[in-house]
Amino acid sequence: MIKKVKATDLRLGMYIHDLNVPWLEHGFARSRFLLQEESQIEKILQANISEVLIDTVRGADAVYAPTREEAESLLMGKLIDIAAEPDSPHVSRLESLWAESRQIHHEAVKVVGNILQDARMGKQVSIGQAAPIANSITEAVLGNDGTLVSLCRIKQRDSYTFQHSVSISALLVTFCNSIGGFSNSDLIDIGIGGLFHDIGKMKIPDEILNKPGRLTEPEFAIMRTHVAEGLNYLRKGGNLNVSALKIVGEHHERFDGTGYPRGISRNAISLLGQMASIVDVYDAITSIRVYHTAVEPSDALKRIFEWSGKHFEETLVHRFIKAIGIYPVGSLVRLESGRLAVILRQGESNMLQPLVRVVFDAARGLRLQPQDMDMASPYCQDRILGYETPSKWGINTIQFIGKNPPG
Repeated sequence: MIKKVKATDLRLGMYIHDLNVPWLEHGFARSRFLLQEESQIEKILQANISEVLIDTVRGADAVYAPTREEAESLLMGKLIDIAAEPDSPHVSRLESLWAESRQIHHEAVKVVGNILQDARMGKQVSIGQAAPIANSITEAVLGNDGTLVSLCRIKQRDSYTFQHSVSISALLVTFCNSIGGFSNSDLIDIGIGGLFHDIGKMKIPDEILNKPGRLTEPEFAIMRTHVAEGLNYLRKGGNLNVSALKIVGEHHERFDGTGYPRGISRNAISLLGQMASIVDVYDAITSIRVYHTAVEPSDALKRIFEWSGKHFEETLVHRFIKAIGIYPVGSLVRLESGRLAVILRQGESNMLQPLVRVVFDAARGLRLQPQDMDMASPYCQDRILGYETPSKWGINTIQFIGKNPPG
């Protein structure tokens, strides 16, 4: 049985099933191992890991610890509570402009790819090259309510770094726009920071950057230099806004001081740096990489929520959850009626009442003629029960959200 245990309750003989933190942050060669030495427990505590998963079949039990399923259910309940909190969200246009989002995403990945390739070859790129793309991303975020961010989930392994940079830009603009207080020009500068946040990785050797296995400590030390490399490169080019430089320089810092390169904590990290660290981890764990499978958005938000107050500032985590929704656009959900539906657009006044496209009858295992349903409508008799994994049902959610609603 898999149980969730507080790190302070660990004892020798327990079998670690999952350290419950991002792969690059726990410092162990493996994520699964038997606790045989006190130094292993001490290392977990020093990494500021608060909870881990243990396997009671392969090691000692923790009698009063909740099972993984019980812990996950409690987490989802907390996320729903956050989503239901009253707020004054930015109201976007009702129409989802999918064709426009696809074009923007395609063009953004191409431009960023060219910029980063030039940087790898030692050329000094112009910040102005990214401004039109950042402007398009900002307009898309302001106008189509989650569609661009949803498309950013699709990544190909051979161009991951380029696509990840576009995702961070779109997520950061979405996050900042939801909080408010940023002008359109501010959002464009923030979008540029997202596009350039990992430019220093172009100075990292390919054998380290694309290594399929875990990095050794010397390799990880080289990987950490990408932040300083990026800042040095961009400062030589000049004209990069202070906001963008904070994103580049602080996106790997952590609220509890366990990040890098400076190991600063709390308010020593700028607001944008703290926000960038949240979206960087979220996008990384929801993407397929050579060393891990993608985590679905709702599960990723649970992990982010668990790390709030430690790696991330708690209030910002709550705002991020509200910004993208506990069921982001493109998610597959199970309805009370037993049908499965794809999220098309967040609810304007209640995030638990989105516009969905019903596509599958789970009870009978049958595909349905797609039908749109506004769950905020007083005539809607259905409700969301929870998230479903698309691959379990052989459903490609993107194919349903890029089309016009059926007539």
